[in-house]
Amino acid sequence: MDATRIDDYLHRLGAAPPDRPTVDALRELHLRHLRTVPFENLSIHLGEEIVLDGKRLLDKVVQARRGGFCYELNGAFGVLLTALGYDVTLLAARVYDDEGRPGIPYDHLALRVRTVDGGDWLADVGFGSHFHLPLALGERGEQKDPGGTFRIVEAGADAAGVRGGHGTADAADLDVIRDGRPVYRLEVRPRALGDFTAGAWWHSSSPASRFTRSLVCSRITGDGGRITLGGRRFTVTAPDGTRRERETETDEEVLALYRDRFGIVLDTVPTVRDAGRGA
Repeated sequence: MDATRIDDYLHRLGAAPPDRPTVDALRELHLRHLRTVPFENLSIHLGEEIVLDGKRLLDKVVQARRGGFCYELNGAFGVLLTALGYDVTLLAARVYDDEGRPGIPYDHLALRVRTVDGGDWLADVGFGSHFHLPLALGERGEQKDPGGTFRIVEAGADAAGVRGGHGTADAADLDVIRDGRPVYRLEVRPRALGDFTAGAWWHSSSPASRFTRSLVCSRITGDGGRITLGGRRFTVTAPDGTRRERETETDEEVLALYRDRFGIVLDTVPTVRDAGRGA
């Protein structure tokens, strides 16, 4: 990643180059990324190829000024952080469903980031509604965040850190818990970007994937709330969790929301692809 590409990425985030790869600089970059680069799955429904290659991801996020889902956003963010001097490791996770069952292997991509002044941190700009600031990976107590109260516990422990919850697991794995509910099971062994190719293919092609069955474009706002365009429904969520929703009436209104609220310029309105096509 050359200096020009770094500057372009930072310019998109509205951030200055950090003097050193510190915790404070990481927090600022993480928050700016969530405010600027939307979590979205539009490529799946626009027929655009998703390629897990560092250059292709940067082309999409920086040059095309698009967003993406976990593999793309955390993949690109990891490239930026590495170029800025952070020690970055890709980690695989399995996202829990509403019944507490973990998803497929390589279901999610998150980042372990080591700073020069503060140990290891869990960074994740590719999950949608989640923590706003990186979590201390070695902390086992509660971590307060604008996105909720988080805990990182040994996998198989309950929200209080007691072993026996959420099924069996590798002893090295960790559970990330938000407001008392498990979010995902995190493996701590290093992975390469190419390891996530099968997961990205499944999520972008299987009718069982939530991403093939719906459209989403979402980012946090400057006040700590969130805006989301789910198909044609536009939702504004305040920091206290109250929501205002409205249905858009015309294609022009949808395209204007993508452009003005998410910075995404499209020629046509995305529509959910035929979910009946096999995985």
